[in-house]
Amino acid sequence: MRGSLRAVLVKSVSSLTSVPVDQVYSKSTEVPGTGLQWHGLPPIVSFTNSLMPDLSSPLPLGPITLPNRVLMAPLTRCRAQADGTPGELAALYYAQRASAGLIISEATCISDRAHGYPTTPGIYTPSHIEGWKRVTSAVHAAGGRIFCQLWHVGRLSHPDFQPNGEAPVSASAINSGGECSTPTGKKPRVTPRALETGEIAGVIEQYRHAAACAKEAGFDGVELHGANGYLPDQFLRDKSNTRTDRYGGPVENRARFMLEAAEALVSVWGAERVGVRLSPSGRYHGIDDSDPLKTFGYAVRELAKLGLVYQHIMEPMAPGDYDHLPVRVFRPMFDGVLITNSNFTYDKAQAYLKEGWADAVAFGKAFISNPDLPERFRRGGSNATLNAWDDTTFYGQGAKGYTDYPSLAG
Repeated sequence: MRGSLRAVLVKSVSSLTSVPVDQVYSKSTEVPGTGLQWHGLPPIVSFTNSLMPDLSSPLPLGPITLPNRVLMAPLTRCRAQADGTPGELAALYYAQRASAGLIISEATCISDRAHGYPTTPGIYTPSHIEGWKRVTSAVHAAGGRIFCQLWHVGRLSHPDFQPNGEAPVSASAINSGGECSTPTGKKPRVTPRALETGEIAGVIEQYRHAAACAKEAGFDGVELHGANGYLPDQFLRDKSNTRTDRYGGPVENRARFMLEAAEALVSVWGAERVGVRLSPSGRYHGIDDSDPLKTFGYAVRELAKLGLVYQHIMEPMAPGDYDHLPVRVFRPMFDGVLITNSNFTYDKAQAYLKEGWADAVAFGKAFISNPDLPERFRRGGSNATLNAWDDTTFYGQGAKGYTDYPSLAG
């Protein structure tokens, strides 16, 4: 199979992908053509001992071979310049973490209408391209690999970020609730304007343009940010999408925006250098769905048909804010590289690789405070010595909490 050493069932794992997703939680479901029964969750898949990977194992990712499976998750740090150009310290910050199997950049806005947080970077102007070139050059000089995560926040923006103070856009005119951090402080979120059907092609073009800019900037690939209640997620979920056109209604229509955005990225990069991030368990930022298993099962299978090199599926994080829809549910639906993320420890990550539920794990806060995280795991495993992070410095300007965490080398 494509992408990595693959966990296999004794009988024809490929046939699992044809099982209707709404059968996954049935009491006892036979997988057509296998004689196997599913009881609740899909069957556990495991590597044989001779094939079992660990976090230090290399991983083929399309035309790239990752030296390990400890990936750096996309982490918003709010340290860009006012125009969205990466800040002066960004090249050092990312180069310090170049030992990651793969760096996935902080969420990076695709247009001037995509922003929703102060001093977040963009990838749509010549200045942005030059700024990111400094970053990618530094990462490559340090032996690393980096994908750019492409981002449109949709309704989570505010008129303060929009040209001429206009309303932000979304799938439907439904207010997410909560507050938006603007350049002048927190303000209540506003009701967005629903995109007209004829406008959507223009937003998809913004994704394509940003992908082309990322290529010019020297990235190794791109990731579509389809998670966390941002614009593609707003189209996908039926509680934020009440449209009646070809982008609303049944899941086949609601997934259309995300699929068209992914196709736009593939048109620039080829599928072997495009990934996608999804959060099927997430219910934050006012996002929700009446049947997340059916919705995300469809999305995962349709994205798989595009041949994307990886899917980055977040695990549930906290009771109350998340549905319990673990990544292992989606393992039979996608035969590319499956990355997961959300509050992983070394031991938990190793267990997921052992069981075959994921091929790699993306670490967030641990990478903020430990720029050489893969080496720390390699040396210490469960007992690795890790720097504690300072969450008061996650967002904002300056080197403190950004480029001043020590590595083992000093």
